[in-house]
Amino acid sequence: MKNFLKSLGIILVLAGVVCLLVYETSVQVNALLVTALVLEVAGILSYILLNRYLDA
Repeated sequence: MKNFLKSLGIILVLAGVVCLLVYETSVQVNALLVTALVLEVAGILSYILLNRYLDA
């Protein structure tokens, strides 16, 4: 479980990248851009915070 939490931020960032890829290739809806932004920011913050607190 601890290993999954450490990689949760990377998974969220990759999900944001997939949303941007879908936006660029097929459907150009602003909701995808907002979803990608939220996933990217949440992924970066969770990566930083979870790795800081799980290593301590």
